[in-house]
Amino acid sequence: MKERNKFLTILLIFAYVYFVDFNTPSVSGAILEGFYMLQEYVRKHTLTCLVPALFIAGAMSATISQASVIKYFGAEAKKIVSYSVASVSGAILAVCSCTILPLFAGIYSRGAGLGPAMAFVYSGPAINILAIVLTARVLGFEMGLARAIGAIIFAVIIGLSMAFIFRNDEKERYDSAPKREVETEDGHPLQTFIFFAALIGVLIFATWANPASDGGIFALIFNYKWPLTAVSLAVVIIMAFTGMDQGKRGTWMDETWGFSKQILPLLFIGVIVAGFLLGRPGHEGIIPSQYVEGLVGDNSLFANFFASIVGAFMYFATLTEIPILQGLIGAGMGKGPALALLLAGPSLSLPNMLVIRSVIGTRKTVVYVILVVVMSTVAGVIYGTFWG
Repeated sequence: MKERNKFLTILLIFAYVYFVDFNTPSVSGAILEGFYMLQEYVRKHTLTCLVPALFIAGAMSATISQASVIKYFGAEAKKIVSYSVASVSGAILAVCSCTILPLFAGIYSRGAGLGPAMAFVYSGPAINILAIVLTARVLGFEMGLARAIGAIIFAVIIGLSMAFIFRNDEKERYDSAPKREVETEDGHPLQTFIFFAALIGVLIFATWANPASDGGIFALIFNYKWPLTAVSLAVVIIMAFTGMDQGKRGTWMDETWGFSKQILPLLFIGVIVAGFLLGRPGHEGIIPSQYVEGLVGDNSLFANFFASIVGAFMYFATLTEIPILQGLIGAGMGKGPALALLLAGPSLSLPNMLVIRSVIGTRKTVVYVILVVVMSTVAGVIYGTFWG
């Protein structure tokens, strides 16, 4: 952050604290909402979502060679491979816009191109299988299908657009990156695969949500989520002590701690601010919820744009966007704005933006947010016009 921006930030905080009347119920309630949201995030998502994601990101840096990342996600990788993998990789990860950040930082720091990395960070929270199935069940098959198709297409278009817009920056980044000739192999591929499969298993099973119905494979997995999590964790520990030497284990811990220091402070600050502005689902922030509901009641361009903006800045925990939208649609929200919020909300949030900015910079983050908001708006208008 530039010195001028630091000064302006301090000045704005000072002015707000100096002049605001904390005795006003709306202000004091919004402040409490910010900390309630942080507490809810810490209790429900940090240990089961964020911590496993941080360890996965650290393991990426410690065990996956730079050459392997560049092979599939680098600037010279085949686009059909890199964007295909990046746009659908989130299908197996039940993660939110914040949990995906350590994984994004991990692949980007290892040399992934900006385009595939941005496709991954968008698609990760947007297209996990459980979210798509629940959307179809609760909000209708058409909405679930539109969300799945839109998220995959958006991921590719956003990634390609970011790579094209910042092609000169990416060329400079690639040319200036240190070339590690000796780092061409990942050791034992099978051991590495089992290790990461177990790490991802911890993340998936620990965050597995209760499905809408009692039958089926999703309900079965939910009933045994903790035994499955325990088995996955046991495999991780075994593989860490049999497939890694002490030096590599130390590197894994160092990289995990490095990502934690980079991500956690901005993430927690962002959660507090998001809670202060918009509140938790069913609770009021400084911006009354009836204002939001009153502005998205039709399929107009403004309603879709407003839904995209609100979705972009509001924090949604994994799968919570579905009951929230169910309530908003029941209160009169149009189907177009509902899809716009579905496409912008789960993949973006204020905490998400703050952390992405710390990884790729302000300009790239602003362009990424604009792309998501504009494309979500257009998709909402089209969907509302033909299926609303």
